[in-house]
Amino acid sequence: MSNQSAPPHTPTPETTDDLVLLHGWGMNSAIWNGIPESTWNGLTQHRIDLPGHGDSPFPTGRDYLWGWAEACLDAAPKRAVWVGWSLGGLIALAAALLAPKRVAGLILLTATPRFTQATDWTPAMPEATLAQFHDGLLADPSVTLSRFLALQTRGSDTARETLRILKQELAVRPEPQPAALALGLDLLREEDLRPQLPDIRCPTLWLFGQHDTLVPARVAERIELLMPEARVEIIEGAAHAPHLSHPIATSRAIQTFLDAL
Repeated sequence: MSNQSAPPHTPTPETTDDLVLLHGWGMNSAIWNGIPESTWNGLTQHRIDLPGHGDSPFPTGRDYLWGWAEACLDAAPKRAVWVGWSLGGLIALAAALLAPKRVAGLILLTATPRFTQATDWTPAMPEATLAQFHDGLLADPSVTLSRFLALQTRGSDTARETLRILKQELAVRPEPQPAALALGLDLLREEDLRPQLPDIRCPTLWLFGQHDTLVPARVAERIELLMPEARVEIIEGAAHAPHLSHPIATSRAIQTFLDAL
């Protein structure tokens, strides 16, 4: 899907006119519906549902991070700029490590190479928080998803409206499969791509929300150390969904990054 009003984008051999969009845990690709088309600078959008989410099947034998990255690569164009929100950002990072020639650039929205706390990684969620969501899935998946949605918008200047948008867009596609939700929480709890970040050579933009409780804005300082060539910005007033709560500021940052590719 391309932006008809934007100037045509002519790719060079090192760039692309394609864009891959990966949503977060428990979500689906409909969450990109509310993003202004001008954000993507006329690039052709490929909105991919993560395995077991939305319209995507939950493949057997790929129940691990790299398997999910492979599944997304299978559905993606030959070369594209990859946009990943939250868990989708972790998958996008894995795709860039698996197939660097296929990833022309990375845009990571409130993502992090490690979602849970460690002695050397304090700006993150306590592992117990994810464990509670995991237990909640067994008891009542729909209630657990609602709790997670509320947590994503907490602290935002527009929390109530952002939560309404999230719920509205989620209802457009089928509910995620419980097994996919459980595995997604395992990935958020267990994966750590910090050691591999220096191996990513493509242009990269990290966007964080000032009031994010899931991926604290302090992660930005760590990213600047791990990937000194990357562009890192914090969206003021935003929480975990800056592209929905603060679309103008988020779009401006993304457009500037895409213009420089």
